[in-house]
Amino acid sequence: MWLLAALMTTISFGLSNTIFKWSTVHGMSKVSIQFFFYSIAFLLTLGYGVVTQALHPNLISIFLGALIGILNANGNIQMSRAFEKGPASLTSPLIAANAIFPVLAAGLIFHEHISLIQWIGILCMMGSAMVIQYTPGSKGNINYVPWIVRIMLAVLSFGILGILMKTSSYLHITPLDMLVAMYGGGSIYLAVWFRKEKAQLREVKIGTFVALSSVVGFSCYFYALRTGMASIVFPVVSLNCLVVVLAGCYMFKERLRMYQVFGILSALLGLILTKI
Repeated sequence: MWLLAALMTTISFGLSNTIFKWSTVHGMSKVSIQFFFYSIAFLLTLGYGVVTQALHPNLISIFLGALIGILNANGNIQMSRAFEKGPASLTSPLIAANAIFPVLAAGLIFHEHISLIQWIGILCMMGSAMVIQYTPGSKGNINYVPWIVRIMLAVLSFGILGILMKTSSYLHITPLDMLVAMYGGGSIYLAVWFRKEKAQLREVKIGTFVALSSVVGFSCYFYALRTGMASIVFPVVSLNCLVVVLAGCYMFKERLRMYQVFGILSALLGLILTKI
């Protein structure tokens, strides 16, 4: 069940990233959409917790959840800025490498036993995530120092985020408490950036849809980390780029390159090896 939950997270995140890609093509602000989806997701999870009386926050859950929300929002913003400073062909694969941090933490800090075959499967999936996103020949002027700084900030944000999510499951903090704090913290952080934006009604609508997708995705994510092996969950979730690539073929008439096909096959092989 936990692997199925991780795959659901992969699909959810891939769908959200596809929507972000579509919205950028149509001239919408990623910051505005993020602000609306965080705010709406916060109201949804808070309302559900109050109605069901399932919300029992404490200082640790509030701190961890808010920090995760801020890191996720900041990672997305830094990634967008990195795309503006350098080529997408290098930016996406480099940022995708952030999964190595929570994977190593699962083994070194949380003492998960990872067999050699599972390590091979994990490396296959992580390598696939980087290969699938590689786009040779993409144009872009490199403003080197700002580009590297943005990439480092994005990698650290996403990498630390994964470790903190595993920490919350290790401390047996309920997913609902984490979700409310996460969306609340992210909303406050994004409000600072949102002041510079001019909101559009369609951004509110897109943000609402992404909020629903995000709540489902992160709920499955926390469940997978609580009940499964984090060292496998993180690489599986990193394959959300596969969903974006396949959706791009349908929505934007993009063509799969041969190396991307090999990347997809490698990802499937990795999934199989992690279950042996």
